[in-house]
Amino acid sequence: MIRRAVVAVIIALGLAGCGGGGAVSDLGKVVEGVPGATTQVQIGKGQRFSVALPHGDWELKQVPDAKVASFISEEHADDRSYFVFNAKHPGSTRVEITGQGAATVAITVQ
Repeated sequence: MIRRAVVAVIIALGLAGCGGGGAVSDLGKVVEGVPGATTQVQIGKGQRFSVALPHGDWELKQVPDAKVASFISEEHADDRSYFVFNAKHPGSTRVEITGQGAATVAITVQ
């Protein structure tokens, strides 16, 4: 009986962390994005990284090539917007974020 209760609590806690809008606790390497410019990101395979922009109404318009990097989430903290990615395999890809201007991110995974 106690074992079932413990399992139920663990499952409930796990599901609570998977719901929409849950914050990612690890932003990885934070790179400052620059509206109106291209920001270069060089990162190692398997590493997490974020592009930080001034808080505002930003939208990811072009996702990265899924073979090179994957988009994890958009987070908001400290009056900033963070677009969080995971570097997957060596290669290059681009991301475009629009809103208060356009910010382009050129990603190179080594």
